[in-house]
Amino acid sequence: MDALASLLDGPRARGAFLLRAVMDPPWSIRVEDRAPFTLVALTRGKAWALSGAEDALALGSGDVAIMRGPDPYTVAGDPDTPPQAVIHPGQRCTTPEGEDLAQSMGLGVRTWGNSPDGATEMLIGTYQMRGEISRRLLAALPPLVALADAAWDSALLALLGAEIVKDEPGQEVVLDRLLDLLLIAVLRAWFSRPEAGAPAWYRAHSDPVVGRALRMLHGDPARRWTVAALAEAAGVSRATLARRFTGLVGEPPMAYLANWRLTRAADLLRESDATIATIARQVGYSDSFALSTAFKRVRGVSPQQHRLDG
Repeated sequence: MDALASLLDGPRARGAFLLRAVMDPPWSIRVEDRAPFTLVALTRGKAWALSGAEDALALGSGDVAIMRGPDPYTVAGDPDTPPQAVIHPGQRCTTPEGEDLAQSMGLGVRTWGNSPDGATEMLIGTYQMRGEISRRLLAALPPLVALADAAWDSALLALLGAEIVKDEPGQEVVLDRLLDLLLIAVLRAWFSRPEAGAPAWYRAHSDPVVGRALRMLHGDPARRWTVAALAEAAGVSRATLARRFTGLVGEPPMAYLANWRLTRAADLLRESDATIATIARQVGYSDSFALSTAFKRVRGVSPQQHRLDG
């Protein structure tokens, strides 16, 4: 499993909120839905994205922005235009004064805006992602990411644009998968850039020794790994592996493995109906008691409580 795969492994879009927005100036939308992750792709025209104290980022046709929640952000035709619409949790849309806009701005299947032929067209995909692995992804990103059209090459944007307005059986699943693929393409391009500031463990995947060790730990966390076994599989001495792993990742191999096992367990508890004993074995614990003891010591709650809280 490579770095990006391990970063995205876990929750996937399941009935994600997807919308085609068509706007004519002046326009400005304040998003306060508290969603942890939103992708906005411009297919026509221009826009500005503003998030908290971040500088306003200009977007053109083919550009993509990723907003990391739950903090609010604004998308506008001009950064000086005051918001005319506010998106609340549950994708409820109102004026800043609270007047409902769902009917007045509806333009057809998954289409919304102030003009059916607006100068700016955006595709918006909002993830309601939960689980520890998605938090690893969120922690690896700044509040606002913008990727210019010239920085990535994919036909997925056009395909999503064609599919988002269809109302056919199974269309929700099709759109979920297309959104996932688009997200992966964007993040792959983003993390390859020097300014991305990818986390240490992600960058370490490029090291021929540590990268191989990380892929083995991610691919088979249930195996009874030792530093000696990991070093032998990576083709180096124990001392070399321990030194290079700790230097690049920021913690020793076994400490990283322990954290990864709990991360996997936390995600599986919320994303599957498997018993705690089954999940324990999947991630490398002998039984549910061993997992529960480690889980509560590190996270402060039992696996069962974690599942209920999700």
